[in-house]
Formats: sequence, C-alpha cells, structure tokens
Amino acid sequence: MIFLLEDDSSIRELTVYALTESGLPARGFDRPSAFFDALRQQMPSLVLLDVMLPEQDGTTVLARLRSTPAYRSLPVIMLTARDSEFDKVSALNAGADDYVTKPFGVLELIARVRAVLRRSENLASREEVYAIGPLSLSVPKRTLLLGEQSVPLTCKEFDLLTYLLRNRGVVLTRDQILSEVWGYDFDGESRTVDVHIRSLRSKLGEQSGLLETVRGVGYRIGL
Repeated sequence: MIFLLEDDSSIRELTVYALTESGLPARGFDRPSAFFDALRQQMPSLVLLDVMLPEQDGTTVLARLRSTPAYRSLPVIMLTARDSEFDKVSALNAGADDYVTKPFGVLELIARVRAVLRRSENLASREEVYAIGPLSLSVPKRTLLLGEQSVPLTCKEFDLLTYLLRNRGVVLTRDQILSEVWGYDFDGESRTVDVHIRSLRSKLGEQSGLLETVRGVGYRIGL
C-alpha cells in the first residue's frame, strides 16, 4: 500500500487511480492529521508527500517521520512545485528518497515509485527481521507488525521481544533476560520481566500464546 498526502483533490485522485491501475494500491489523504491517523493503523510500503499542505508543511511531516523509529526507514518521495536545486538538496538531506517536481508525468512517477520500492526491498532483504505466523519484527526499523497492523511497543518491550526471537525455542531465565535487556547494573527484581511479558501478551492479542512460560525457569518464544 502506498500513501499519498496531497491536498489538491484533482492531483490526489488522479495519482491514486494511476498507481492502483498499475498494480500499486494507494490511498490518498488531504491533510497530515488524517495521514498520521491512517499510519497508526497500517504501515505503507512508500509515502508520496506534497510540500505545501494545510496544518503543517511536508518538510515538517518528513522530519516527524524520520524522527520516529517505527517510520525512520519508510521510503518517502516528495511531490512539489518547488524545483530549485536548493529545494531538492534540502529535501534529500532531510531524508527524502526521491524528489519529483510538479507538474509530473504519471508514467515517470510510477517508474520512480517502482525504483524506490526496489531499493527498499533490497535493503529489507539484508535486515534483521523475525517472522512467526502473522508476527513480523524488524530490528533496524524497530517495528512490530501483526499482519498489516503496526503494534506500538515501549523500548523495553521491543528489546525483550527481540531477545526472545533471537533465541527462538530456547528457555531464557529471568536473570538472563534482566542481564541482556536491562543490563548487568540493573538493580530491580525478576518481577519486572513478568510485568513486561504480561504487557507484551496483551498487545499480541490472539498471538499471545507465542510467549510461553516455563514454570520455575523463565520464558521462551514458541517454535
């Protein structure tokens, strides 16, 4: 799924239609608030981002994406009428993956989208990614997906789940988990691990059974 944030309805509708007809399903949004609401429900494969927008400009939206660990590696192509070299360099330096000026040709845009997606897929193939059924965790992106739904985790919840996935099938004691996830100087108690496991199970919903309790020992993630 591709997300397009563009307040001009004619450009938005034409672009969404052209992408979808080319086998690249897309959704359009006219303002950042609607875009971020959708982003919390579904992780797109790429974002097309206009610069001149209501509420906040596209540069601010890009900065917000790049400052959020879950979206830091999300491919972004800027769409704007600003065509100076300074504007292009500024956008690329801010983290944009490509820059397309308006008016643009639909075929060229689709070609650029496919090129950025290919680069993104090649990068993803080298990432540390763990998958069990519908659960997919990306360490570099610090994201957890259940199907297409993004699951928000705290820093320690993410580190704990990552540690369990890296040792899939292995029973890990509470002391091992405390040492690895919280550090050797952590002066808390093993109950801290139990609390975080309960929180993870709650967030995993129907997949909570993947986190197994081994009585008298600790925890493991299912085979």
